[in-house]
Amino acid sequence: MAASVVLVHGAFHGGWCWTKVVDGLAAEGIEVVAVDLPGHGVGDTRPIGDLHGDATHVREALHETPGPIVLVGHSYGGAVISEAAAAAPGVAHLVYLAAMVPDVGEGIGGAALDLDPATLAEMNITDSFVPATDGLSVRVADNAVRAIFYHDCSDEDVAFAQARLSPQSTQSFADTVEGAAWRNLPSTYVLCTDDRTVPPPVQQANAARTNSVVELPSSHSPFFSQPQLVVDLLVRLARDHG
Repeated sequence: MAASVVLVHGAFHGGWCWTKVVDGLAAEGIEVVAVDLPGHGVGDTRPIGDLHGDATHVREALHETPGPIVLVGHSYGGAVISEAAAAAPGVAHLVYLAAMVPDVGEGIGGAALDLDPATLAEMNITDSFVPATDGLSVRVADNAVRAIFYHDCSDEDVAFAQARLSPQSTQSFADTVEGAAWRNLPSTYVLCTDDRTVPPPVQQANAARTNSVVELPSSHSPFFSQPQLVVDLLVRLARDHG
């Protein structure tokens, strides 16, 4: 037996970004769920949520998934899983993939606030985002998609993703977390060493809050560029916690 795996995407993405990982896990007999946060799935007409609404949605998915569970959060999804798992039974292990690991009362950048300004400036990718028409969210500028998320990914994968990216609510970036499950649960940080969205020093600051660190030679999107490495790690963790 093995633990189930629940995958939570980052900002602007949807459960679709995990397609290769889902296929790889299923081929190994691992039960897997790729969550669509509200307003982010293909054809999803629900309003885009804030951080707390996203965490509630993941918590509901956890209640519906047989435990034990390995819960994975990518990027912004790290904040979501931290809050969601703090009030949900059944989670055996947390995995932060190039993710934020905020403490209670911190926003998504909380773990990196003590870094020097020059390092934080590397994370200034605001020019890559443009306001969406609703005035409450932002989207990724078309000419920035490959550079910030997928510079080591195939043209096919970039086209697949670009056709599915959705706006992200500005409130989700402003909220502070109300739970920090990493304080009580075992956790692994996956540090992407060629990430141009969350620079490695920022990831290292977040990783210091977890129990172990695994490095991947990838961009911010190893679920496209290095899916087998992601699958191998999650299979091992799922079997360890089964």
